[in-house]
Parts: sequence; structure tokens; C-alpha cells
Amino acid sequence: MRSLRAQVSALMVLALLAVVALANGASFFLARPELPPFGGHGIRAADLLIMADLASAVPTGAEVTSGGRSALLRTAPPAGEINPEETRLLAEALMRRGAVLPVRVLRPPGAPPGPGGPGERSGTTAIGLPDGRWLVLEGLAEPWTPRGPPGGTFGLATWLAFLVAGVALVAVFAVRRLTKPLALIEEAVRRIGPDGEPPILPEEGPTEVRAAAAAINRLSALLKGSLDSRMRIVAGAAHDLRTPLTRMRLRAEFIPDDEERAQWLTDLEELDRIADSAIRLVREEVGGGPEEKLRLDALVEAVVAEVGEARLEVALVSTQPVTVRGRPLSLKRAVRNLIVNAATHGGGARVAVGGASDRAVLIIEDDGPGIPETLMGQVFEPFFRVDPARHVSIPGAGLGLAIANEIISRHRGRLTLANRPGGGLLQKVDLPAVEADAEETEGLAG
Repeated sequence: MRSLRAQVSALMVLALLAVVALANGASFFLARPELPPFGGHGIRAADLLIMADLASAVPTGAEVTSGGRSALLRTAPPAGEINPEETRLLAEALMRRGAVLPVRVLRPPGAPPGPGGPGERSGTTAIGLPDGRWLVLEGLAEPWTPRGPPGGTFGLATWLAFLVAGVALVAVFAVRRLTKPLALIEEAVRRIGPDGEPPILPEEGPTEVRAAAAAINRLSALLKGSLDSRMRIVAGAAHDLRTPLTRMRLRAEFIPDDEERAQWLTDLEELDRIADSAIRLVREEVGGGPEEKLRLDALVEAVVAEVGEARLEVALVSTQPVTVRGRPLSLKRAVRNLIVNAATHGGGARVAVGGASDRAVLIIEDDGPGIPETLMGQVFEPFFRVDPARHVSIPGAGLGLAIANEIISRHRGRLTLANRPGGGLLQKVDLPAVEADAEETEGLAG
């Protein structure tokens, strides 16, 4: 019930049921004020008054008929035992209608003696007329007894069930129609790809839905244009740095002092690495290309061999055949950045590749100083360094982790870093695994 659609639907159902209940109650009380729970004597009083008006023009001994009931005009009231409770209730009902007439309600023959009550059947009702005659009716004075709804309890439950179901269906349909633009926005956010680009939605359906889809599409176009523009600016700036760096390097070669010349060349090489890393990061941001199935364990083995040839300490602890889908060059660059990071800053890297369910997992551990917990939230920011002093002793632009994280995110994976309990850093890459092709399976079997 946390979603807006569910909350609005529940509110609509409750509101409609409340309106139906209030409308039924109001119509019941306004249309028939004499119906229960007010009692049935008012109805009998109304019938008696109608017949009394008709009897004023009828001779004594004649029969008066109204509403399917018959009464006789007599000169004296009928004999019999009076039911005092029913007599009192009927007299009060007549007084409420402005008629002060004598009335008698007799017990039926064979009824036990006593005061009687509203639950007892009465046999004869007599009402005195203004001219002194009595209007006598047989069987009219039967008091009202509660009756259940047609069909009993099951019928009432069925009626309530149909009422609630009908109200709920109408409310849900109306809410779904009204909240369709919100659902469209939620769907667009859910379908945002690893590149962070919102999807293009079809502009069709009701007016509100078309307007929402058009607005989302315009927003997507603006965001894509803005990101592409910024990436082109960064790439252009990094590329344009190459020309002045080349001129400065040529000039530095003519510096007569050997020590000063070496310092200039070192700084220029660092600037060149920063420009190159910036260009690579931009390529990963805006670059695409087709994906293919590839063996992650074979790719990691190749990277470990390359890093080892560069005289960096790295060891492949364990491997398990696992296949992923991605761009080989991009994934290789990401894995190399992570292994080199561990081997350079952690004093050596231990690498393991495995798989769990439908996931491929790459674990890289080292025994270095790790990363302070206060800086863990900044590790994937461009040009991040744990210790700025490393800028001198260890070459690098601080973009290795940023580039690796961007590549892994675009491959629908996740890169997490954590300090090991015994010291050092643990880098974990989690990627979606896919089934290997038949050729790969046969090759593994051979």
C-alpha cells in the first residue's frame, strides 16, 4: 500500500462506499419516516385515517374498502379483551398525525390474558368517528415484526459483495486512468540503461499520457545533448593539451641543468598521462559498440600475465570458467586498472575469478594500507587520490578507478571496495553471467 496508485485506489473505494451508504440512509429516512426503526403503527394509523375519511359518507352497516383492506361501520365498538399496549401505540400514532380519536385494539380469540405487547398478534381494530360511529377492521392491528432482507443473510451478503466489487472496479479503473502519466514516468526511470540515458517513449494514448511521454522525450533529448556537449568539451580540452605539452617537452630538452631538465620532463609526462586518462574516460562515457560473449576467466588470466610482465607483483589464486557479455577491450581496461591499482598501491595483488548462480565475480585483494572509511564515498570520483603525496612517487592521474567503475556500470555490473579485516583492500566486481556457447563448452570438455 505504499505506492501512490494503491493509496489513491483505497481512498476512492472507501469514499464511494461511504457516499453510497450515506445516500441509502438519507433516502430511507426521508422517503419512509414511519418505517422501522420507528415502528409500523404509523402506517396503520395512516390507513385508518384514510378509511375514516371515506366512511364519513357511507351509511352505517356498509363496508369500506381501501388499499385491499375492508372495514365495517357500526354504531358501537366491538366486544372483547382490549390489548392495552397496542391500543396506546396506535393512539399515539394517530395523535402524531393530528387526529384525536378513540381507538381500541382487541386481542384475538384464545389469546392468553395479560397486558400484551408489540410482539403479539391482535385480532380487531376499532376507531371512533366524529359522528359517533365506529369503524371496525379485522386483522389490521397486526403489529410490525422485523423481517430480514430478501434471500436472508446470504442475499444481504451477496448484495454487499456486488456493491463493494462494483465500487472497487470503478475506483481502480478511474485511478489507473488518472495516474497513467505517473506510471509512465516510473516506467521510464526503470528503463534507464547503464549509460544513464532515458528511453524514448511512444507518444500515443490519451491526451495526458501523450503529453507526459512528449515531456519525458524532450527531457531525454536535452540531457543527452548536454552530456554529449560536456564530454566533447572535456575531450577537446584534453586533446588540445597534447600540442603545448609537445612544445614544452621539446623546449625542456634544451635545459642545460640535468636535474632541472629531468624534473620538467617528469612533470610533463604526468600532465600527458592526465590528458590521456581524461580522453579514455570520455570515450567510456560516450562510446558504445557491440557486445559479445567472452570468457571472463580467460580475460583475467591475460591481464594478470601482462601485469606480471611489467614487473608488478600479481598472483592468480583461483579461476572458474564463467562467461559474460560485454566489450572485450573495455572490460580488459577495467580489469587492468583494478589489478594495477592493487599491485601498485597495495604492494601486490591476489586475483580470483568465480561464479555464483547467474553472476560472475572477480575478487582482487592486496595488503596495502587500504582506504580510510571517511573517503570511501569518494573513491570513484575523477582524479581521486587517497594520499596526494603519491602523486610524486607513484605515477597516475587518479582516473583508474573512475574509468573501471564507469565500464563495469555500463556492463550492468557493480564495483565495490572494502577494507579487509586483516589490512589491505578488497575490490569486488559483480557482473551478470550468461550461458556459454556450444563451442566454448566443447573446448572446456576437451
